[in-house]
Amino acid sequence: MPLEFEASAAWRVEHMQRDRSWIFTLDDRSRAQLARAARDAFDPDRRLFDYSRADFDLGPAWAVIAAAAREVHFGLGVTLVKGLPREELSAEEFRLLNWAIGLNLGVARPQGKASQYMSEVRATGTDYRSAGGRGYSSNAGLDFHVDSCDLVTLACYNKAKAGGQSMVSSSVTAWQILVAERPDLAEVARQDFHFSRNQEEAADETPFYGQPLFDFEGGRLFCKWNRNRVRTAQDLEGVPPMSQAQRDCADLLDAILQRPEVMFTMWLEPGDLQIMNNHVMLHSRTAFEDFAEPERKRLLYRLWLAPPDSVRLPETWRPYFRSIDPGTVRGGFRGHHHGETCRSFERRQAESLGMPTTIV
Repeated sequence: MPLEFEASAAWRVEHMQRDRSWIFTLDDRSRAQLARAARDAFDPDRRLFDYSRADFDLGPAWAVIAAAAREVHFGLGVTLVKGLPREELSAEEFRLLNWAIGLNLGVARPQGKASQYMSEVRATGTDYRSAGGRGYSSNAGLDFHVDSCDLVTLACYNKAKAGGQSMVSSSVTAWQILVAERPDLAEVARQDFHFSRNQEEAADETPFYGQPLFDFEGGRLFCKWNRNRVRTAQDLEGVPPMSQAQRDCADLLDAILQRPEVMFTMWLEPGDLQIMNNHVMLHSRTAFEDFAEPERKRLLYRLWLAPPDSVRLPETWRPYFRSIDPGTVRGGFRGHHHGETCRSFERRQAESLGMPTTIV
């Protein structure tokens, strides 16, 4: 019996190529309004937390972006908005514009050890495979993974000199294939795997946590996968060694995600905004080569968001997300600097969106 969302989220490459309704394009009027909104509000002395939704008039572009987000929530799970005013804005203004879009989509979530609420995706020499490595600061090719939040947005300011292609696969499609080909390994995928926090845990968090790769709640399928963090967890005290069945399951899942009929590839151009539902999509990226000039180096801005119209999560998602209730502030890496300033921002932002203001 198909689950209620499978007809839309369980896409294959042929469908994405044939039906381009997942691409949303802003017209000239919308782009001009977004550029004015960012320039008028931009103040180099203001922190991101100092801005509110009321500081920005997104104009007709908001209806397009909101429609793209709804499709991510309740449809295909991934969309692309083309036409953000990249040429009209400096990198700092473009960054602020994406923060403004995030303020309208949900509550931004912290993304790492520094408790940053927006990440600059650029190569800074990070070793992706190290115990504390992160992909967003590396130029390496990445494993297929989900980000640790409900929604992720990725806005392109500069693309690489070569490489850096975005790859997306549906976890719903992968689950269907796994069940059909290896039902025994599908059962393994419903059991706990252990994920490292890669040295980014908050004071009240353990260095690792257990979570199944797939689980169900309310007629929906949810996926969690990040091979790199499962691999680094194996070096932590208290983490049981992976069984052969778990290794076989992980290998097959990665192989399925990279099949030509499953893995959809796209290039993010300057001014593109990719939006993704981390519960039903997995993503990756090829290695890239940068330009020599600093101002031309690959640069994207990433937000992790808890939206007001999120759905209930499985109980097994609680140890990581802290809350599984729909429409709550949840997910993210709280990191080492998540203090009252962060919590105050989260409460204000939640209140502005009509979300519960309890921060877990």
